Amino acid sequence: MITTNPIMLWRFALTLLIGLPAVAVGDCGTGVIPVSRIQGPGDHSPFAGQTVSVEGIITMDARQQGGFRGFYLQQADGETDNDPKTSEALFVYTHRTDGQHGDRVHVSGRVKEFHGLTELTDITSITRCGNGRLPEPVSVTLPWQDGQPPEHLENMWINVAGELTVINHYNLARYGELTLAAEPQTMATEIQEPGPGAQSRHRQQTINRLLLDDGLGARNPRPIPWPGPPLSAGNTVRTGDKVSGLAGILDFRFGAWRLQPQSTPAFSPANPRPPAPERPESATLRVVTLNLGNFFNGDGRGGGFPAARGAQSATQFEQQKARLVAALTAPDPDILAVTEMENDGYDGDSAIAELATALGSHWRYVETSDNTGSDAIRTDLLYRSDRVLVEGSASRLTTTPFDRRGRPPVAQVFRPINSDQALRVVVPHLKSKACRGASGPNRNQDDGQGCYSHSREQATRAIIRWTNILPNPNSLSGTMITGDLNAYARETPLQLLEAAGFINAVRHIHDCTNTSCKHTSYSYQGRSGTLDYSLVSNGLLPQIVGARTWSINSDEPRALGYKGPVTVPTGQPWRSSDHNPVITDLSL
Repeated sequence: MITTNPIMLWRFALTLLIGLPAVAVGDCGTGVIPVSRIQGPGDHSPFAGQTVSVEGIITMDARQQGGFRGFYLQQADGETDNDPKTSEALFVYTHRTDGQHGDRVHVSGRVKEFHGLTELTDITSITRCGNGRLPEPVSVTLPWQDGQPPEHLENMWINVAGELTVINHYNLARYGELTLAAEPQTMATEIQEPGPGAQSRHRQQTINRLLLDDGLGARNPRPIPWPGPPLSAGNTVRTGDKVSGLAGILDFRFGAWRLQPQSTPAFSPANPRPPAPERPESATLRVVTLNLGNFFNGDGRGGGFPAARGAQSATQFEQQKARLVAALTAPDPDILAVTEMENDGYDGDSAIAELATALGSHWRYVETSDNTGSDAIRTDLLYRSDRVLVEGSASRLTTTPFDRRGRPPVAQVFRPINSDQALRVVVPHLKSKACRGASGPNRNQDDGQGCYSHSREQATRAIIRWTNILPNPNSLSGTMITGDLNAYARETPLQLLEAAGFINAVRHIHDCTNTSCKHTSYSYQGRSGTLDYSLVSNGLLPQIVGARTWSINSDEPRALGYKGPVTVPTGQPWRSSDHNPVITDLSL
C-alpha cells in the first residue's frame, strides 16, 4: 500500500533510523517535543511548568522497591539535535508501571526542575510504542570538559573512559555511594596559602567529581554495594583505589553529579593497607601522635554508657579500645601524644588510666596539677617507663585564650634512659573549623580556612610565647609541638609556627607536589590534608631521623569504624580513629 499520510511517512522514516517496528499504538508519534528542546542549553528547562509530550527509549528503570520512583528516557540516536549544549534525556517521575527497560514510550506530563534535576512529573499517560534500540553511551572523561558541570549530559547514558580514583567513602554505608575523581584531591590550603587562589582550586575540585551511586533512593543499603563483592573488613575500598568499567546514567541528585550504574564496575586496589613503619636503626626515641576520636570510658567500671561522646555502649567501647591499642602499640612507640581524651581526671577510673592499663604494664601517663580546661576532652601524654624518664613536672598553658575556652596544651620534658639528651613535648588541640557559634572574626572569612581561624591564630601565638618562657633544663635538645592543630599546612597557625622556628618534620622529609601530598592525616569531603603535626625547633632538626603518617584510618571507610555496620576483627588497627597517627623518630 502506498500512502501520502505525513504521520505514516514520519513513522516509516523513524523505523529506518532506529530499527523500530512501524506500530500504531495510542498517541505514538503525535504532538511530541524533542527532549533536547525541553532540556535547553542552560541549567534550567525553558519549558518548566508546562505540560508536554515526549518520546524516547527507557534507558534505566528505577521504579523498583527502594528506587527513585521513575525511569530515565533518552531520545534515540537518530533523533538527536547534534547540539553539544543540550541533553537528550529526561527523568520521568511516576508511580505508573507502563513500559520497561528498552521500550520506546510516549509520555505526557509537566516539566519540573527538582533541585537541579530536569524531570517530567504529574504524568497523565505512558504509551508503549514498541521495542527500542538503546542509544550508544556517550564516552566521557574527567576532569569535565572546559572545567564546567556536565549539564549537557544530564540523565544520559554515559561511559567513563579509563580509570577514576576513589576520593571519598563517607556515605558508603549510609547511601551506597563513593566519590570519584580523575586523581586524588588535596585540601587547597594544604599546598597553597589561604585566599582567592585556594578558593578557586576548591571550587574546581568540587566540579570535577562523579559520585558512584547504587541506583537506589533508600538509606542504609545492605549489603553495602561497593567494592562489589560487598564491603567487609577484608574487602575494603580505600581512598586512592581505582575504578574502571563505569557505565550508566549521569544523574544529578542532592547537589552532586552521579552515575547510576548499568553494570558492576571493576575495583583495583591502588592504596594497600600499610604495615606499621619500622623504626630506623639510628632512632633512640619514637613519638607517636594520634587523635583518639573521643575516648570516653563511661564510669570507668564497665558502665555509664552511653557516654557524653564516643562509644554509646560498653561493647562499642571495648571495640574502640582494642583498635586504639592495636594502632598505638604496633609502631612500638616510647612516647604517645594524644588528643580527644576524656577530661575526667587521673584516678583509677579515668579514661587515661584505662588506656594506660590496656597498653601494657610499662606504660605510665603524665599528670598535671594545672586546670585541664572546661572542655569535655583534653590533650595528654603517655610514656614507656622502661625506656623513658620524665624530667621535672608537666604543665599546661592556662592563660589567655585558654583561660576562657579551649583545651589547654600540655608540656613535659622526657629523656631516653640511655641518653643524656632530653626532649620537650608540647601537645595542643586547637579549635575545629566547624562554624557552630562562630561570630565576629571567627566567622568564615571565605579564604579557605573555615571558621574560628582567628581563635586558632590567637591560640598559636600564645603557645609560641609559652614555649619561649618554659624552663630549659641543661639536657634539653629542643622542643616538639605535636598534636591536632585543626589547620592545614599553609594556613595561619603553621605560618606563625614556621616563623617562630618550628619545622614541619613530615613535610621536611616528604615534601608535597603542586597538586598532592603523600603523607596526610585527615580526609574531609573527599580532600586529604594534614591536621596533626610534628613540629620541631630548629636545633632539633638534625636529630630527626624519620617522620611520617601511617595511613590506617582516614583512607578507610567510616563503615569500618567501631560504630559502623561492618565488624572488624579484634586487634586490628583499621579505622581505629578518623585521623592517621603521626610517627616521629629521633636520635638523642
